[in-house]
Amino acid sequence: MANFGRLRYRASNSLVRIPLIWLRHRGLDSSDVFLASYPRSGNTWLRFLLVEILSGGSVEFDNVNRFIPEMGIHGKTPALLPGGGRLIKTHEPYRREYKRAIYLYRDVRGVLLSNYSRVKQLGLEDIDLDAYISRSLQGQKGGIGTWQKHIVSWLDSPLASRGDLLLVRFEDMRKDTEQALASIVNFLGVTADRSSIQRAIANNTVARMREKENRSRNLPKITQEQGRFVREGAVSGWQSRLTEKQLQLVDQYAGQVLQRLGYPLEGVPVVDPDAAQVANVS
Repeated sequence: MANFGRLRYRASNSLVRIPLIWLRHRGLDSSDVFLASYPRSGNTWLRFLLVEILSGGSVEFDNVNRFIPEMGIHGKTPALLPGGGRLIKTHEPYRREYKRAIYLYRDVRGVLLSNYSRVKQLGLEDIDLDAYISRSLQGQKGGIGTWQKHIVSWLDSPLASRGDLLLVRFEDMRKDTEQALASIVNFLGVTADRSSIQRAIANNTVARMREKENRSRNLPKITQEQGRFVREGAVSGWQSRLTEKQLQLVDQYAGQVLQRLGYPLEGVPVVDPDAAQVANVS
């Protein structure tokens, strides 16, 4: 299983992924709605919440894909939305196949830490955090590109200009989950009372999600806390873990996009011309 995971990870960073991604995007419908995000931004948590709100039942790691699947295994997914639409998870940058979407975004500093802990524990990377942050911000890790380019592809997509994109900030969702979910349900055109939203929230706290992770027969068994799939869901844990040098690197490459999204910087101006060109869209 570990070797298979390493092969998948390497493939995701190579040209092999191009035809694979094309194949995974077959069989979509204009009524489908996509739950989009950069990896480790809270997408799985949101899927659990929405499945329980829309179905009225509980969901586990081993059956969540039956209701809101990952891209590529959506063929037989039941319609959960008015008009026969499905909810489908994607980590891809914006593509023209996407007609309506919810984009969940998170501070890149939290994303980097969460991703690094996960790949290290699974044995997918053998580099230190300095190197991982540098390579990730320059697009050398992960076939989907950098966090900053990924977000800009959605912010400047046709969906955003015509009102078919709902932006949801992870930190706001952690602060007031009920209000965030009410906005999402309204965007989806689904009727859901407050009690069903509250039940879903209560059943998917970090502690409950970790219990579900422990029950899963499909997820890798992790022996160290930092490698868990369900982490703390911290909003600003990066403040005590990233060095000044690492924070400066984040500002250099992703600073303008952080500012565009309303996140504070560490006081370092953006100096990378490529990053500035990509992010200068407001």
